[in-house]
Amino acid sequence: MTTYDDRASLTDVTATVQRVRGSVESVIEGKPEVVRLALTVLLAEGHLLIEDVPGVGKTMLAKALARSIDCSVRRIQFTPDLLPSDITGVSIWDQQRRDFEFKPGAIFAQIVIGDEINRASPKTQSALLESMEERQVTIDGQTYELPSPFMVVATQNPVEMEGTYPLPEAQRDRFMARVSVGYPSVESELRMLDVHGGVSPLEDLQPVAHAHEIVKLVEAVRGVHVAEPVRRYAVELVAATRTHPDLRLGASPRATLHLLRAAKATAALAGREYALPDDVQALAVAVLAHRLLPTAQAQLNRRTAEQVVLEILQRTPVPAAPGRPGGPGDLGRTIPTYPQQPPRGL
Repeated sequence: MTTYDDRASLTDVTATVQRVRGSVESVIEGKPEVVRLALTVLLAEGHLLIEDVPGVGKTMLAKALARSIDCSVRRIQFTPDLLPSDITGVSIWDQQRRDFEFKPGAIFAQIVIGDEINRASPKTQSALLESMEERQVTIDGQTYELPSPFMVVATQNPVEMEGTYPLPEAQRDRFMARVSVGYPSVESELRMLDVHGGVSPLEDLQPVAHAHEIVKLVEAVRGVHVAEPVRRYAVELVAATRTHPDLRLGASPRATLHLLRAAKATAALAGREYALPDDVQALAVAVLAHRLLPTAQAQLNRRTAEQVVLEILQRTPVPAAPGRPGGPGDLGRTIPTYPQQPPRGL
């Protein structure tokens, strides 16, 4: 059992994250917000889906994050002929012992990189469902626990590209956030030519944090306070997606939980012991949009899920609560007033 004394402080969180962030950004040029979101998902015990066209550094981002942390890393190249047992493992008959022996699959690692996940069939993609949600694998009636920390970083190409399968709703819902890397700026691309022109910077990348440090940081993030008005705000945002006329499928209760956890991680990265509505607003598009299905009419009108989430952010009132003393679990701190302000980026 982890006690409060075993947890890392918020100073430790920011210091460790700065080291990891600097390490990843030495490989990924000009994408600080993408790197920050990846670290937020890591500390919030989630999984990250990186979607974009080929060649913009999706796999490089996943590898850089994995190599910056001293964790076990496995990479799975998803192809149409990949089998579920290649991911989870298989029981093989041992002639000498005259018994079945379990051979673990690639999922038994702390950081699992799923490259081009939507090139495999939905049957193979479903092999990840149990491991991503329950952090365990069940083979032939036997359950095997996965190591901690555990994170799946998957990349996918846009669905319109040849040879891709759309991810099932249940699979998308298990990813805490989706991020698009995007094309670099001209200056960033010029720096990339200098850095990557001779040798891959991944070869010289050394771990700057250990697995046990990440576990302590996750414990610290769990202790971040979220006041009732902020929790209600997150619930109202998610509930609005279920009744929006442009959506035929809204976000699930799991999305609400993911949004709250990500907001706590964002607060911890900022050195705060409490989450604000700003934290929820900043993550709403990344956490909710990939789970939503627009109606046929909305697609004809070229309405995207991201636009719908931004509209919901504009319409949903931001909570304004007076400061109050913290409760028994708040370590005596005062919870601040929540400012009434429009969502970021609008």
